[in-house]
Amino acid sequence: MNNAPIGVFDSGQGGLSVWSELYRRLPHESLLYYGDGKNCPYGNQPRERIVEYSDYAVRRMLSAGVKMVVIACNTATAAAIDHLRTTYDVPFVGLEPAVKPAVLTSRSGVVGILATAASLKGRLFRETSRKYADRARMIEQVGEGFVELVESDREDTPEAFETVSKLLGPMLEQGVDRIVLGCTHYPFLSGAMRRVIGDRDVRLVNPAPAIERRVEVLLEEFSLAAAEDHEPEYSFMTSADEEYLSRLIAKSERAKTLDLD
Repeated sequence: MNNAPIGVFDSGQGGLSVWSELYRRLPHESLLYYGDGKNCPYGNQPRERIVEYSDYAVRRMLSAGVKMVVIACNTATAAAIDHLRTTYDVPFVGLEPAVKPAVLTSRSGVVGILATAASLKGRLFRETSRKYADRARMIEQVGEGFVELVESDREDTPEAFETVSKLLGPMLEQGVDRIVLGCTHYPFLSGAMRRVIGDRDVRLVNPAPAIERRVEVLLEEFSLAAAEDHEPEYSFMTSADEEYLSRLIAKSERAKTLDLD
């Protein structure tokens, strides 16, 4: 048994979509969330800089005593997960666009991939997409403006609907029936996405539930699970200012109600 917190890291607020799944499914586990609001967004930044930011965040979380780190950021996973795993002696869980479940459940054979430019160029995504390329046609789209909408708490505005409609429209016209949410910020826009989708039989594919299941496996494998009578604590850190920290905490409350299915 180990009652130390699980660390959850993202470029900003988006990783709270993963944090919320851990919060719901692992009620005895303490969670420490780090949002790098000072340097967000990561999507178009050089790989070397993303590695630097990720390394700094992990060092801060390890100094706070975390027992495991979830890289709740597709871009940081693509750029930095190999470096982090060879540098630090704790279990890491990373993300990649959920191509496999989308392809295997698609009926139309057309799958949309929404992600950052860095994630779409990353090794993990390229390897996975090549593996399933013969099973479905994949339409890739960078979620331009999505991260900025979430970071500024504008998910439910007409601007958000217009931005989402502009990017999802062409995918829907080409017959997608699965849309992979390849950035942890994107689930916060799922309401706008569902309004754009309307009554079409199109499913949003979110990786958060799969990430939670992987965390459970590692907790068991390394004997790191918290005691069943442990009273969990939820704490937050950021590279940004106190105002951002306050918004991060407020967003965590909204994240608890996200529909991840």
